[in-house]
Amino acid sequence: MYSVFLVDDEPILLEGIRSKIDWESIGINFVGEATDGEIALSMLQELKPDILITDVKMPFMDGLELAAAIKKIQPWIKIIILSGHDEFDYAKKAISIGVEDYLLKPFTASEVIESVKKVTEHIDLERAQLSSISRMKEELKSRNKLIQKEFLNNLVHGSLNFDEAVEDGRKISLELDSSFYRIIISRIVSSSQDVQLQEQACSLVNSYSSAWTHALSFFHGNNRLVCIVKGNDVSELEENTFHIAETIEHIVTKDQKCVVYTTIGRTVEKLSELSLSYSDAKKILEVTNFGSKSVIISSEDIDVDNIELLNLKENNPLVERLKYAGKSDISAIIEESLSLIRSNPSQSKVFSSYLLVDLIFAVSQLVESFGGNLKEEKPQMIQRSFIDSAVNDEESFVTKIQDILNFALDYRDSKMTSRYGSIILKAKEYIDKNYANQNTTLTSVADYVCLSPNHFSTIFSQECNTTFIEYLTNVRIEKARQLIKNTDMKGYDIAYECGFSDPHYFSYIFKKNTGLTPREYKASIAD
Repeated sequence: MYSVFLVDDEPILLEGIRSKIDWESIGINFVGEATDGEIALSMLQELKPDILITDVKMPFMDGLELAAAIKKIQPWIKIIILSGHDEFDYAKKAISIGVEDYLLKPFTASEVIESVKKVTEHIDLERAQLSSISRMKEELKSRNKLIQKEFLNNLVHGSLNFDEAVEDGRKISLELDSSFYRIIISRIVSSSQDVQLQEQACSLVNSYSSAWTHALSFFHGNNRLVCIVKGNDVSELEENTFHIAETIEHIVTKDQKCVVYTTIGRTVEKLSELSLSYSDAKKILEVTNFGSKSVIISSEDIDVDNIELLNLKENNPLVERLKYAGKSDISAIIEESLSLIRSNPSQSKVFSSYLLVDLIFAVSQLVESFGGNLKEEKPQMIQRSFIDSAVNDEESFVTKIQDILNFALDYRDSKMTSRYGSIILKAKEYIDKNYANQNTTLTSVADYVCLSPNHFSTIFSQECNTTFIEYLTNVRIEKARQLIKNTDMKGYDIAYECGFSDPHYFSYIFKKNTGLTPREYKASIAD
């Protein structure tokens, strides 16, 4: 199913397009609307629809300005322009921006449907072309691409003459000059271990990456994309970095049964320091316990220097596994220990004690590496009675080792991923106080917590398991439910009170979230 977003400063037109078209029947998910370009731009960064339908004449930022901005940051979005101005200059500018269609007012619902269907056919064709494995292979065969790949690979590994790197890059059509740099590594994996799906996802990303003006990229191996992101200042670099990371995730997960694990290295000012940023990203990718969901992790999220401290006792299989293990690996670790014990039945208690003490020692080192103390975190674990009770029988041993491993992995993951707790709390408090303001957007909240919109969007969705837009909408709908339940306010007053600019859109969103219109909800309470 495709998704569509609508922008127009005329509420009647918005309501008409939204309600008079059965979007689901034509395979379209209507994901949102806005009454001006500035608010739309913020929402589009979060929602990432397939199709944008926008009016030309609007306050603050008109439709053509919005279209131009979107084509720069989300080039895959297809744009349909609505206009009451049958003027050649508008059409000419729209064509130069790269819009897909141009509808003149007044238009009918069937004309909008026809335009949308034409755009979805274009999307299907484009995806088929972009995901062509043969195209990617042919591109990689070209001499210039191979030369560029080798050059960039040497650059991130620190094996070039950096005094001449910028000029040498220009000779092979690579613009390296910038004030700041950062490395992104994205590992693309098929959830079902389907190699063809993985190749198609990589091909799709490879095709779109050529349009990134602030990054140079190449594939290292079959499924690792390495990006060198550029920025004129630290703020611009952060925005570019997280925009590209989110774009990669969107492309890979949109219609592919794939996930992508993206890691981001430190910010550096010199090309000669790129290897440090690359090393950060590579290190995080290698040691982080990724689950089944796509994740974006930066060097700001993890104490990269402490990753080295995970190199505990290399010859001990339990300790080695502890560095990388996820919860799904616990049973395998336990079975590994049991096999050692069972192979020496006459000395089972001795082996059990040895393995348990060895693991507790490793966990102690792990806790210390994050600034903790096992005596304070889990004092019972270092008591002799804990060991004695564990080695009485196999069931007790399994229970105790499960407790140790669960604690170790929970502690490790909490220290690696909870650095943004205070920022999320601050953002939620801001939303709770300002949900009624129609200008409360991803951009305004990100600005309040001093992060770029893309960076904030990433950490919010990963920490809260929901997108910013979904969270804000849920807050507004919950406030609306309270007002419907506890007051006699009219529906349109409740809409404005809860941050919705259009009562009709409020009714649409309310029903989408609750299954009832505001009026039906009021009646259900009365009953």
